[in-house]
Amino acid sequence: MLRSLYEWTMEKAAHRHAVWWLGLICFMESSFFPIPPHPLLGLMCLAEPKKALRFGLIATAASVAGALLGYAIGYGLYDAIGAQIITFLGLTESFPVAACYLREYDVEVILIAGATPVPFKLLTITAGFIEMALVPFILASIAGRGMIFVTVGLLFRLFGAPIKRFIDRYLGLVTAAFVLLVVAGFLALTQLGNGDSAEPSPCDNATSLDGRIRN
Repeated sequence: MLRSLYEWTMEKAAHRHAVWWLGLICFMESSFFPIPPHPLLGLMCLAEPKKALRFGLIATAASVAGALLGYAIGYGLYDAIGAQIITFLGLTESFPVAACYLREYDVEVILIAGATPVPFKLLTITAGFIEMALVPFILASIAGRGMIFVTVGLLFRLFGAPIKRFIDRYLGLVTAAFVLLVVAGFLALTQLGNGDSAEPSPCDNATSLDGRIRN
């Protein structure tokens, strides 16, 4: 399934409406789609390096729009579809932990998630669920997503062909590395509350009960 989704996504880079596909995939990835748009963005930057910055900005704008959809799902449709999305993505145990960190650290969590491979959709849905202030959420999403998408665009512009060959040949290895980066991102979130203290953060043990977050 992973290979099929990857190949489907890669096909869109050669499509005559590639920019629209980029926007759509970035939009969906911020709220429910499991495959990140970074390879598609990278290939488009490789094909037209002079447009790398433009593509990065389009990806950022679409991702932030998708983040608003994720927020809306968490805010008003969590019981109807939000919980099913979280379960489908295998993020059920991470959801109460993310909610706790968002309550405690607010914008910092969105910035870290937006600029790392932590599933951004987890944070967008959770932010709506806990009713995080909308303006800070939008600004942090712009900053975090802009940072990573512009960086990806520039990297593929400079080193695109070798990166593409490596991903095609070692998709499983790349996926494993991506999972490790996700774990690293979650570890970065946990360090927000720990500082120099040896005591674990109370958010590490957050659990969900009847759709509400408790520590």
